[in-house]
Amino acid sequence: MKKFIRMLLCASLVASLFGSSVNVNVSAKANSKAAVKENTVTTSIARTSNKKASGKVVVLATGGTIAGVGEKGKTAGYKPGSLSAKDLLSAVPQLKDVADIEAIQVCNVNSDDITAETWLTVAKKINELASKSDVKGFVVTHGTDTMEETAYFLNLVVKTDKPVVLTGSMRPSTSISADGPMNLYESVCVAASDKAVGQGVLTVFSDRIFSARSVTKTSTYDVTAISAGEMGAIGIVRDGAVFLYEGTSKKHTTKSEFDIEKLSNLPKVSIVYFSVDADPAILKYAAKRSKGIVIAGAGAGEFSEKWVKVIKGLKIPVVISSRIDDGVITKDNLLCKNTVAADNLSPQKAAILLRLALTINADNSKLESLYSEY
Repeated sequence: MKKFIRMLLCASLVASLFGSSVNVNVSAKANSKAAVKENTVTTSIARTSNKKASGKVVVLATGGTIAGVGEKGKTAGYKPGSLSAKDLLSAVPQLKDVADIEAIQVCNVNSDDITAETWLTVAKKINELASKSDVKGFVVTHGTDTMEETAYFLNLVVKTDKPVVLTGSMRPSTSISADGPMNLYESVCVAASDKAVGQGVLTVFSDRIFSARSVTKTSTYDVTAISAGEMGAIGIVRDGAVFLYEGTSKKHTTKSEFDIEKLSNLPKVSIVYFSVDADPAILKYAAKRSKGIVIAGAGAGEFSEKWVKVIKGLKIPVVISSRIDDGVITKDNLLCKNTVAADNLSPQKAAILLRLALTINADNSKLESLYSEY
């Protein structure tokens, strides 16, 4: 009988222990579910509490690789400028959390088909819309081949402190790991940021922010192809947050003296590239068809004695740049007294400044000042 009672007591104790364990486990699971639910709510609150920029960002689309379509997965052999501005925006739904967006399709071409007329159209549209109080900033989507030229032109002629940002992509929309959506998202973040106000025209690419004056393309395929040589990036974008660390001391935008409102085109300027045995006759050919010439010289803007003889006789402005990626050309480097040093501007950017300088009838003395100030 005693043995039976002890067995009952043991069974009761075991049942009690198991019951307690079950209750603990159920309670733990309930607490775990509650914790998950609480985290979800917190995350939701955190997301909805992110402040959307007051005002809108205007996206002006011009085509390029970012709007390119080709064989699925491949990075080459695509057709640039195939997608509309609306298509580009729909691929990045997160934009709605950054700012209100207005899209304008300026053109839809490969950036090698961008013209001075395109530049003027974009610049005038920005100048027109910048006066509206509800516009926060601008993004220009563009092919990478000539992006640096468009950026520098806009830097010299737009009349606003509101952010103007250029971006594009190295891979078409149909490739594996297309870089366009992220670049577009980060560009809108910069255009909507108060930190970018008054910084001049910027280019945003692969998480980095570049000044229009120094930005350049350094690779035919790399997703980090947009760079700034020895000048470097002036900031970065990380998870939508904008970090700016540097600025430019050169004149731009509202401080620029160039006025394009009455222009329908720009004076023609030719860039002539020097190499071993380069025919000096090409200089005479270019001079007959241009209002000015930029020399892409060797080293610190140098060229042969045959070229020196022809250049000394030219009656149009001649600016000396270099085919070298980095470095500065000073007045002491010049081989011909009737030429002007391009400072550290690349030939293509030196040509843009010369084209605008010709619209104000700048002589060589004025040109020297312009290449120093801009």
